[in-house]
Amino acid sequence: MIKRIPGLNLANPIHLLAFGFGSGVMPKAPGTWGTLVAVPIFLLLQDLPMMAYLAVVMFTAVVGVWLCHVAAKDLGVHDHPGIVWDEIVGYLITMIAAPPGWLWLLIGFVLFRLFDILKPWPIRAIDHGVDGGLGIMLDDILAGVMALACLQLLAYFFS
Repeated sequence: MIKRIPGLNLANPIHLLAFGFGSGVMPKAPGTWGTLVAVPIFLLLQDLPMMAYLAVVMFTAVVGVWLCHVAAKDLGVHDHPGIVWDEIVGYLITMIAAPPGWLWLLIGFVLFRLFDILKPWPIRAIDHGVDGGLGIMLDDILAGVMALACLQLLAYFFS
């Protein structure tokens, strides 16, 4: 069952993107659903040259600051749990230079979700200390960077 969110209009492209193409309206674990949406996006992008992949990730992050700011303002709730564009970007960051294969997709998914949910220092400090669209995006960007570092260490030792 999809939950009703006051002020949300998925016909609005900003809301549609910020809510991860609708995945953010799931009643339980919208961040996990948003990260799941990132998997096929990654699969579409994974064969790009590294510089092109990084450019797409940078673009989605910069646009995400604006998207998340506007969506949060429209809903009247800072960092509404249904806003999952930040999870999409965080997962794409996690998967930078990831080894090929479904196992690495899954490991990246689990690592990103762990960092995003547990919010170890400094992620928690950023989550509580930065407002607006930048605040919504920055904690997930950092979770993605930390998950990326762990994924690359695992790949170095086990691939």
